[in-house]
Amino acid sequence: MKLSLNNNSKYLSAPSIRQFSSRISGIEDCINLTIGQPDFPMPDVVKSAYIQAIKEDQTSYSHNKGLLETRNAVSQYFNQRYDIEYSSEEIIITNGASEALDTALRSIINQGDEILIPGPIYAGYIPLIKTLGGVPVYIDTTKTNYKVTPEAIESHLSSKTKAILLNYPTNPTGVVLTYNEVQALTETLKNSPLFIISDEIYAENTFNGKHTSFAEFSSIRDQLLIVGGLSKSHSATGIRIGFLLGPEYLIEKLTFMHAYNCICANVPAQIACIAALNEGMEAPQYMNEAYIERRNFLIQKLESLGFELDATPEGAFYIFPSIKRFTDNDFDFCVDVLENAHVAIVPGSSFTDVGKGHVRISYAYELDALKEAMRRLERYLTEKYK
Repeated sequence: MKLSLNNNSKYLSAPSIRQFSSRISGIEDCINLTIGQPDFPMPDVVKSAYIQAIKEDQTSYSHNKGLLETRNAVSQYFNQRYDIEYSSEEIIITNGASEALDTALRSIINQGDEILIPGPIYAGYIPLIKTLGGVPVYIDTTKTNYKVTPEAIESHLSSKTKAILLNYPTNPTGVVLTYNEVQALTETLKNSPLFIISDEIYAENTFNGKHTSFAEFSSIRDQLLIVGGLSKSHSATGIRIGFLLGPEYLIEKLTFMHAYNCICANVPAQIACIAALNEGMEAPQYMNEAYIERRNFLIQKLESLGFELDATPEGAFYIFPSIKRFTDNDFDFCVDVLENAHVAIVPGSSFTDVGKGHVRISYAYELDALKEAMRRLERYLTEKYK
């Protein structure tokens, strides 16, 4: 006997990134460039704090919002980085940035609400919105160097618009917004009755200068929810620690949604978060030095092979070249590269249809692996398109 699930569960399926990852298991010597998992170890200071918390039996529930010390560490971090004040009552410590995003979206979406999403963008957002009854409305950024503009936002607003979901630095393109570009967006958004959800999980992986946070602009403070965490900045994907910031009137309600979902975030990880933000902030710097070297190598090599790059990545650790010189079918291209060159990359259409005709390559992998992958790709292209 089979029982039926919620009708919206039809939107749940394995993302194509994971589909490609699962194909890899059958290819013994495959070089996997699909996952956004930093290849660095978690910093020692963070490891030590996590281990010590367990040794000291700090494994009980915390406050639903998180340990006060952890929230204070996040508050201090935002103050030091962006010169803005978020009190401990305006912060929820979450089980990764994904749970922060889930908490935000489940708290605001009603059936039929439209959520503006600049594309191409991380595909994991879409099923979550749809299962909640929301309607993703995609803003094509391919003509503006993958940067959403005030004009584009205004042209997509409707009476059903409930929120806009932003992600800079962006997965999959690595594009960042300058201070002036963020400011221009806030001038448009402050006049619209919508929520602004800014996923800034790659904030510390900004290569040229300081990341500009939407939190720096007081004019949108009452509309804004900021998502962050340690997964990318401290190579801490597995300990699942994130944070959600917003005005107190929103955070009070979102705390209940978070609490009924998971009660509280992983407590040893919360303690590790304090160490990361207080003592481990050099970690993103040395990681970024390696990412820049890897990015520069890939730009030079991919362009020499005939790939076209619409925008130079200035953050995160992805590159998103066009394959239109070879084919428009990015999915079949990636399958063929996987099966014949034993290199796994992700079809651009995995990041909404706006990404068609492109591929995403993660350079969260050591340079030697990237060099070997490019050797294989060059051999494949020479044989396939000679």
